Amino acid sequence: MQEYSRVTEFILLGFRTAPDIQILLFLFFLLVYVVIVVGNSSMIIVIRMDSRLHTPMYFFLRNLSYLDLCYSTVIAPKALATFLSKDKKISYNGCAAQFFFFALCVGTEGFLLAVMAYDRFSAICSPFLYPVRMSQQVCVHLVIGSYICGGLNSMVQTGFTFSLRFCGENRLDHFFCDVPALIKISCVDTSVNEMVLFILSSLIIVTTTTVILVSYAYILSTVLKIPSTHGRGKTFSTCSSHITVVSLFYGTVFFMYAQPGAISSPEKSKIIAVFYTLIIPMLNPLIYSLRNKEVKNAVKRVLLRRLSFH
Repeated sequence: MQEYSRVTEFILLGFRTAPDIQILLFLFFLLVYVVIVVGNSSMIIVIRMDSRLHTPMYFFLRNLSYLDLCYSTVIAPKALATFLSKDKKISYNGCAAQFFFFALCVGTEGFLLAVMAYDRFSAICSPFLYPVRMSQQVCVHLVIGSYICGGLNSMVQTGFTFSLRFCGENRLDHFFCDVPALIKISCVDTSVNEMVLFILSSLIIVTTTTVILVSYAYILSTVLKIPSTHGRGKTFSTCSSHITVVSLFYGTVFFMYAQPGAISSPEKSKIIAVFYTLIIPMLNPLIYSLRNKEVKNAVKRVLLRRLSFH
């Protein structure tokens, strides 16, 4: 029987391009990550400091910003280090930890987006019951539930993936530790792992998108009953940012994890991964701030307060 050495570290191949392109990629990743940190941190601070934003909608938005900040931080610093360094290694345990926290944050975000859709449904379709349905205690429980569901998904995915055997081959054709790249270099049958990935991803997407679609179906029905065009536009405008974020998030996650054959295309996987690990966390605070008058006004109030304080 042939003996194999146990893999203790992985090499992140990243984007295999010329050195000049690597520098450009480094600068691009760095710029995007700085915008992510500044944008999401600002959103968290503004919502926390402005009492007018202490509502369920902005409580969930603050948690969304926190998740975006966390999972981009799990990915970006290590990716930046590998662009300009010859040492592209990540330890086995480091790889497992990176994937666990990434899967935790992404899974939790999926459930949180569904919770945010339910919040909008409650606010628009049952405004008189809204204070009871979305009390502070209920909001906290919904966020905790999102983290529990995301954590369970992450534990199962991490457990299945890192129970695989890696027989000497340790070069990951990716810029971070993700399931498709890890499955590809395993030396044992991975059909069960691919099935688990597909089933879990599909289950999360189907469950959360069902909540979102049903919520917006009721919202649309309620909005269409509003007699004035201005009233319809004003009511639905509170949902437009969320719809944009949901479309971006689920579109990329579906193409990455919930379609057979995605694992066999590493280059496509890397491009899509850049979108949902960096571009979406960068865009989310911009979408919510640029398309939301309450956030814009809150930013102005916080800035004026700081200036008058000095």
